[in-house]
Amino acid sequence: MSTLTRAELDRRLSQGKLAPAYLLFGAEGYLRDAAARRVIDAALGNAPLREFNETSFSLASADVQHTIAAAEQLPMMGSRRVVRVTDFSKLREDDEAALARYLARPAETSVVLFVADDLDKRRKFSKTLLESCASVEFAAMSDNEATAWARERLKKLKAEADERTLGHLVALAGTGARRLSTEIDKLATAALPSGRITMELVDSLVKRSREHSNFELTDHLVARDRRRSLETLRRLLDDGVEPVMLIGLLSSSYHKLALAKALMAKGAATNEVRNLAPYTMREEFLALARRTDAREIARSIARIASADVAIKTSLGGGGKGSRLQLEMLVCELTG
Repeated sequence: MSTLTRAELDRRLSQGKLAPAYLLFGAEGYLRDAAARRVIDAALGNAPLREFNETSFSLASADVQHTIAAAEQLPMMGSRRVVRVTDFSKLREDDEAALARYLARPAETSVVLFVADDLDKRRKFSKTLLESCASVEFAAMSDNEATAWARERLKKLKAEADERTLGHLVALAGTGARRLSTEIDKLATAALPSGRITMELVDSLVKRSREHSNFELTDHLVARDRRRSLETLRRLLDDGVEPVMLIGLLSSSYHKLALAKALMAKGAATNEVRNLAPYTMREEFLALARRTDAREIARSIARIASADVAIKTSLGGGGKGSRLQLEMLVCELTG
């Protein structure tokens, strides 16, 4: 079946053209999940008992035969069923073959939605999915794509910003749509009633928020507060901060702490140590540096470096693997 762009998918859904199976994959989870919701809404609409016609299966634990049976089941008081399938990347050959047989003759009254963070296109089953499903890849956005997306998002919120300000926003928040969406919503609200977003407003809200969240995570890690560290990590990831960027921020924070401890050991002036921190966090950073053990900082930097390698290679296991690596890192640093 065809490979579609995001715009082509939206156009077909708006025209009521539904495929029996979709494959939505890629690292841009916010846009991918939004597209999945649009497919489900197009298939089920306002049908009564909608919740009985929507089912999700994680094939990391669910039986493939149960998934196929759900797809072959007739809808209840509606015209279609939707079956959402995740975690299908490591299926046994027999299970892949069973799904391939279903895709060769899919039920006319069902829409099966395969969703994944990544897709190994070298695998036989991946090729089967690409051939059998209407496929859309949600790759991480480039700076230009993120800027264009932010511009359209602002229009929907009846707000505006010039190109320089939009570029600055993307530079601070990154290209992840989830984080961008969160920051744009805050900026649009703060810009009322004019709706005009300025460079000063972006610096005030976005930069401060990012610095504070990063410092908060580092503070909890140094204090060995595992619960708060995991909560802060989860919030940052859910806000769209990319795992690689977060590892970089942690590495930078710990290196600054190491440098601060070295300056303190040499008897450097307090202002010299304080100046290592972001302007809005200088006093908090100074207090954190004073209560941190230099040897523990060195061990933490080594562990962060290992996690960085794992996330940037196949050891990380893709999107969910990267998140797991960060959670493991937090547990080890707070152990």
